[in-house]
This record gives sequence, C-alpha cells and structure tokens, in this order.
Amino acid sequence: MMLISYITSQTQLPQNSVENTVKLLNEDCTIPFISRYRKELTGNLDEVQIGEIVKFKEQFEALEKRRIAILKSLEEQEVLFEELRQKIEEARDLIALEDLYLPYKKKRKTKADTARENGLEPLAKIIMSQNATDVSSIALKYVKGEITSEEEALEGARHIIAEWINERTDIRNMLRNQLERFATISTKVVKKFEDDEKAQKFRDYFDWNEPLNRIPSHRLLAILRATSEGFIRQKIEIDDEKALYKIEERIIKSNDAASKQIKLAIEDSYKRLLFPALSNEALSAAKEKADESAINVFAKNLKQLLLGSPLGEKRVLAIDPGFRSGCKIVCLDAQGNLHHNETIFPHAPKNDTSTAMKKISSLADAHKIEAIAIGNGTASRETEQFVKRIQFKNAMQVFVVSEAGASIYSASKIARDEFPNYDVTVRGAVSIGRRLQDPLAELVKIDAKSIGVGQYQHDVDQSKLKSSLDTTVELCVNAVGVNINTASVPLLSYVSGIGPKLAENIVNYREENGAFNSREEIKNVPRLGGKAFEQAAGFLRIKNGENPLDDSSVHPESYAVVSKMAKDEGVKISELIGNKALLQKINLEKYISDKIGLPTLKDIIKELEKPGLDIREEAKVFTFNQNIKTINDLREGQLLPGIVNNITNFGAFVDIGIKESGLIHVSNLSDSFVKDVNKHVHLHQQIVVKVLDVDVERKRIQLKLHQLDTR
Repeated sequence: MMLISYITSQTQLPQNSVENTVKLLNEDCTIPFISRYRKELTGNLDEVQIGEIVKFKEQFEALEKRRIAILKSLEEQEVLFEELRQKIEEARDLIALEDLYLPYKKKRKTKADTARENGLEPLAKIIMSQNATDVSSIALKYVKGEITSEEEALEGARHIIAEWINERTDIRNMLRNQLERFATISTKVVKKFEDDEKAQKFRDYFDWNEPLNRIPSHRLLAILRATSEGFIRQKIEIDDEKALYKIEERIIKSNDAASKQIKLAIEDSYKRLLFPALSNEALSAAKEKADESAINVFAKNLKQLLLGSPLGEKRVLAIDPGFRSGCKIVCLDAQGNLHHNETIFPHAPKNDTSTAMKKISSLADAHKIEAIAIGNGTASRETEQFVKRIQFKNAMQVFVVSEAGASIYSASKIARDEFPNYDVTVRGAVSIGRRLQDPLAELVKIDAKSIGVGQYQHDVDQSKLKSSLDTTVELCVNAVGVNINTASVPLLSYVSGIGPKLAENIVNYREENGAFNSREEIKNVPRLGGKAFEQAAGFLRIKNGENPLDDSSVHPESYAVVSKMAKDEGVKISELIGNKALLQKINLEKYISDKIGLPTLKDIIKELEKPGLDIREEAKVFTFNQNIKTINDLREGQLLPGIVNNITNFGAFVDIGIKESGLIHVSNLSDSFVKDVNKHVHLHQQIVVKVLDVDVERKRIQLKLHQLDTR
C-alpha cells in the first residue's frame, strides 16, 4: 500500500496536491510555510488540509512500522506463509494487522497452552470437525498424565477451541460491529461515596445509561474521570444472547454431543476472551474519539485566545488586584518593558484608598500611561470600581484582563530569566499588562494546557494534546507575524523553521549587534542556515528597515517580482506599497513564471495594499453590571453584559463579573439546532445574556444568549 493513495483515500484531496505536499514535508517545510508560500504546488491547500495530510502521513508511517515488525516476527517464528503475508500487506489499519498477528503473538501462558502441553489439541480438532458420534468415549482416550478424568479432557479441549474462536477475524469483526452499533455504557455510584462531598460534582452519573456511540465527549470523559477517582463503576454492555447466537451460527453445523461442547467453548470464549478484549477496545475507541473532540475544542479556544484583541504599543499601568496583600502595580512602556513597581492597599483591611488614588494618578502622569489593565482574579471588581473613581488628567481606558495561567508564567524559568530581581507578584502584574498590549506575545510563554480554555484537558491523550496545541500556537504566531527586534525567545521559537535554539541565537545576536536592519541580516545569526531562513523570513518583520518589504509578509524570494512591478509602473517600491488604485491595475498574468504563479501574485498584491495589517481586532473596553457583585444578587430574567471565557461542546461559559461563571447550554444559544458552539459565540466575545436559573447551593448559573453586545 502506497503512502499517497492512503492519504488521498482518507482525505479525498487531489493526488497531485498530496504528492507535492508530502514532498515539501519531507524537505522539512512547515505547515505555515507550505500553506502561505507554496500554493502553486499544493493546489492552494489551506493549513487545515495540510494538517490532515500530516496526520494521515504519520498514521501511515506508524502502520508501516508495525507491519514491518509483525512480518519480521512471523519470519523469525517460521510461520509466514504466502497467504498470511498477502493479508498482512493488504491490511489498511492497525486493528486488522493485530487480528492477523493475534494467533502468533507471544503472550503469557494460557489455559489453551496448558491443554496443548497435556496433548489435548487432537481432541479439540475432533470436536471441531463435528463428525464424532461418541465424544465421551473419545475423550477417555486422553485421560492420562495430568488429565485425570473425561471432564478434564473435554474442558482442556474447550479451552483450545475457545482460543481458536477468539482468534477468528470474522467473529471479532462481527462483535466489533455489535459493539459499535448497540453497546451501552452504564454507571452506578459506589455506595460509600453516595454522600461524599467530592463525589457530588459527578452526581449526574450515580445512575446513568446511554448508547456508547451517541455519548458526547464531555460526558464520557467525566464518567471516566469519576471511575478513575473511584466514585462510580462503569461497564459496557450489549445483548449477550444475540452475540452468542451470531457466533454459534458461524461455527455449529449439527446438534450432537460435539456441538454441545463447542457451544460451551463459545460461551467461555465470549465471556473470558472476546467480550472483555473487544469491549475495552470499543471503550478505547470511544475515548479516542472523545479525546479528539475535546482537543479540537481546546485548540479552537486557544486560537481565539491567542488571536485576542491587542491594545498595541501603548504605555500601560497593570494591576494585579488583592485584598489583604494589596494590589501590585507595574508601569510598562509601549514595548512592555518594566519601568516601575510598587504595592497599594485600597481595600480592606487597610482601606488606604486616598493614598492609593494619589499614587495611581501620579504614576499615570509620570509614565504617560495610556491604559490600565486589571487582572480578573480576587478583588478585580472592587479594584475596577476604585480605579474608575480616579480623576485622571487625560482620558484613560480601563480594561479587565484574564489572569488565566499568569501564576504559571510568574513562577516559570522564562519569567525568572526575564525578571531575575523581582518576585512572582511583580512578574504576574507585568504579564497582565503585556497581555493587554499583545495577548499572543505574552501567552506563548505559558504552557498552553495551563491557560484553562478547554474541557477535561488533563484526561485526554497528553501527547496528542501537546501536538495539537503546539501546532495551533505555531499557526497563530505565523498568521500574525513577529517583530524580530522586540520578540522574546518563546515567541520566536514558534516562528516557522526557527525553534527554541535558533530563537535564543537570534536574541543573543540582537543583544550583541543591535537591532536587525534587514531580513538579509538574519542570515548572520549563528546556525541559521538557508533552509531555516527560507521557512522563517516571510513571517519575521523588521520595522523601519532598509527595505520596506521587510515589514510585510512578502517573502524575500518574491522581492524581485515586486521590484519588476514597481519598475514597470515607473515608481519606487515604497510608492507602490499602499497604493491600492495602482496595484489593482497591474496585470498579474505578465509576472507568472515557472517559479511563481497566480495564487502567490494575488497574495503579494493583497499584502502590498495593506502591508503588515494585523489580522486581530482592536481591544475594546468592557463594563460589567456594577450592581451584581455575588451570585446572591442574581435573579431569573435579568439581562446582563458578559464576556465568553470558555467554550465546550455542551455550551459556553460566560463571565458576568462575579466569582462563578454562568453556562449558556448549547440549547440556549439559538432557537434552532446548534451543531458548533463556535459558530454562535467566540472566546472573549462581549455579549448580553439572560439569567434562566440560579442554583446557589451548587453555584451553578444557567444563562441564555440574548444578543451580541455591540456597544
């Protein structure tokens, strides 16, 4: 089986596009580079389609690796006959491969192995032939050595038959089909945990039953977590009688003593071997599907968070709010550099409000502050209200910023390296301020899993989660582009073709030689070779450099064609950039060559019209309802402003300005059926919600989407 045909059969993408994409991947090209700068070769595939090719390429390679290992094992055992080899070479998935290998797989000593050692395999064959008229008398001939009775002989023969049945591919596939179509998953609470406080969050699953093929990912992951924590027991079930009948009709041909022994062997094989293994396989498949769904939700949320609205290069005063320990204040310049820090105590128990107001006012004047960022943790609402009472000399925008993961960053090696002389409270406040300036540049410093914008992220396959999130971060970073003269090592490390080590080398070179003046100068960075430059250059920006194209997404390999366009139009490149009327008159057909085609030329024109345009929306100030301070202030029917702070498959969580987030269940997002929550709301979107129900005891708030907030 060939790689290309495997990928095309799985993706339904054109063969030529797949072939060229695989070739580029084998040449160590990245997904962002291929999707942006190799459109002619891929047939204009986007990053999602290229990601699918990567996924199935890896699947195929894993399949081939296992196929080779199995063939080698069978050859060493000297059992690889031609028909078996052909079946193995034609197998299109790991399950089919493992079924073929099962009879030859080295395993712990089984009951069938013991029976064979006692010489009972011939008896098993006689029974399976279903030709013997007197099974009892034949069995007596095998009563010798370890076998002391007729029943022991028959039992041993049944163990061998049970193993044969277990190894039959057709029977295993039939049971897989039954499990796939009809399996249910049921749960029961462990008696001693019925009233346990920790178990109450799983109360919905104390007595539950649902078809396995229809269970939503979040529910299955919740059940599996409750099971692993010992609060409930779960089991997979199908109609056993129906399954046994379907096995019997494949094997039993008569109604005699031999068939009775076979029927007993079938029951044993089903209960002891087939059902335990295949029900676990079905549950694993359901878990894998649930993992994929949860990981996709996390990746979508992460993308929205990373592409959140930046304030841009403005001077910010950031506050990490608190009560007893005070509010930590930092002043940052437009590039996010720390210029000042101290602590104020405007809240209880000190209530030094007057001094705190004067301090913030004077700092805002001294550092020419343009915006204030307040973390959304403890004392956030009180701090926001306090700040809004200050009379600033100039108009001041006040933003509440998510603190998710800030504590992870502040205690990390990255933070210690950035601020070795400051404690975690200062680092946390700096992170809050920088998140307002540029969420992407700051959030890449935190392990994506710790940001907390998903569901059951600790329960899913961790390697798949990391791979998906790393890819998401990489795509976001490259979609926005990176200023090479201000970017941190973590941000640079996600640029196509760079990685952590080259990112360090870039920053070290920058510190030793000053700012980069051109993309060409990037080639001077130690160990940054031609391939890395090719992959990275188009995503690295140089502000006010020697060549105006260096602050655009036009790749250096296309500079010559832009120069030709400018020359043909009788203008300088700088005069061509931003001149939409002139750019739209250019006949692109004239510049097509064997190296550059129409898709790339169209991208170049689009970029030249608005060079360096940030794809992200601008940050907007948001204000919660000031009368709602705790869950006790909520009433059914209230309309409240809120911000979407998490999205799951079952709905969206909304921050309405109190400790507890409310849930808009998927059924309350629209009057029509909702297939994808993300098509109705997105992370950090400002909306208006209606309060449907408040459960103070369980701290649960049910909301309905009223309208998108257009303020």
